[in-house]
Amino acid sequence: MRLATLPDALLVSKQIPELSYSATRDRFDESWRAPLSTLLGLGRAAGADFIEFFLERTNYISCQAEEDNITSISPSISLGAGVRVFKGLADCYVSTNDLTFNGLKAALEKGLSILGLILPSPNAFVPEINLELMRDYATVRNKDSWLTNCSPMREMGEVLLAANADVGKKATHIQSRRAVYFRDWQEVLVAASDGTFARDIRLTQSVGYSLLCADGEHRTSIGKRVGSTSQPDFLRTWNYEADGDQVAESAGKMLYADYVESGTYPIIMANEFGGVIFHEACGHLLETTQIERKTTPFMDKKGEKIAHENLTAWDEGLSTDAFGTIDMDDEGMPTQRTLLIENGILKNFLSDRAGSMRTGHPRTGSGRRQGYTYAAASRMRNTYIAPGNFDVKDLFASVDKGIYCKNMGGGSVGATGQFNFAVSEAYLIENGEITKPLKGATLIGEATEIMNKISMCSKDLSLAAGFCGSVSGSVYVTVGQPHIKVDSITVGGR
Repeated sequence: MRLATLPDALLVSKQIPELSYSATRDRFDESWRAPLSTLLGLGRAAGADFIEFFLERTNYISCQAEEDNITSISPSISLGAGVRVFKGLADCYVSTNDLTFNGLKAALEKGLSILGLILPSPNAFVPEINLELMRDYATVRNKDSWLTNCSPMREMGEVLLAANADVGKKATHIQSRRAVYFRDWQEVLVAASDGTFARDIRLTQSVGYSLLCADGEHRTSIGKRVGSTSQPDFLRTWNYEADGDQVAESAGKMLYADYVESGTYPIIMANEFGGVIFHEACGHLLETTQIERKTTPFMDKKGEKIAHENLTAWDEGLSTDAFGTIDMDDEGMPTQRTLLIENGILKNFLSDRAGSMRTGHPRTGSGRRQGYTYAAASRMRNTYIAPGNFDVKDLFASVDKGIYCKNMGGGSVGATGQFNFAVSEAYLIENGEITKPLKGATLIGEATEIMNKISMCSKDLSLAAGFCGSVSGSVYVTVGQPHIKVDSITVGGR
């Protein structure tokens, strides 16, 4: 973006319509500095306390193989921007796909008007905001070539068909087999009236199986998904043979499994995606969005014990290649590592800019959004229970009769932490040993109770890719944990 004309004297409001620029449409670079600093200054001159522009360009594609055919290829590209305006603790958000100077100015003017602000008089001075030197994470970390180095469309189809054929040879009584891949490339630029000026490129990819098997009245559905950030060759290196072995083996065991009997049991939850319970039942309740709404039981508990003393939990954006890893959040703040719970004591909340302003909790680099049509909100990144001091065999040895939850399915969580989650693969534990497969199990509980019953954590922390929906849309996250023991929980079944 280059300014074609700039006044020699101090910029005044009546000169704004005379400004023009040509947009650099294939890249967000330093040429966007001058027009954005002018627009930010215009907003400040109108009386706004804070203004932020979020510019985004995306290139997305998904591919699906069903049986031995490619049944869906869905590409999508977008370009747009959002402007957020604050006056006191009140704010509003306006988005547009018109990235001309006048288009961005119109979005800013609309945001100002919603808060009762108007553009300054024609002779009013408009101070340009002094933006920092661009923090260009994309260039510094060689991300500009990521998109061109990803698998082309033909390769996507070839890999998925090969994977689907492979799992078809390994599983029995197959009703349907499906392999799905997507690639989501995103370039973002954040400019704000506090001087923030930062650019990044994100590349998120995921691939996985879904297998439905049936034999008479016996049915089972098993899936597995893996994800990656920052690896253009991710699909080429996917070990679909190993994942196919795992899915086929699980489907074979669960097809003829007995139904679990309802009751209260001690359970052992596997690592990786088992962490979805902590994410849903506790993680969301530690976001300042929930404090603002007064819908979290933990809002006044900082510094107090909210979990078992053997439980420590983190949220961070730093783990190499994890699904929720980011170099900066969607408000331009560098990512960081946030200790949520230490030995059962609540240490920190996750906070975006608005959450920090309204609750007093410091920003944690957690301002995230699905895209430019959403305002950022406090969201999780890579969230997991930390490894403990026990071996996995110690957890099993402590259970006389209970349930091993190896793979979690779907579920729901209430506003204040009540949850229920289906278990897609479970086994009976008797005298410390796994004895037989079980199906139909649902875990039912409440966050403030369950956190105090996680009494043992093993050493084998492992992470899994996930998707999280909330007020700022759907974002990519990591869930995770080591194997954990829950002393007792209600299990729904037959």
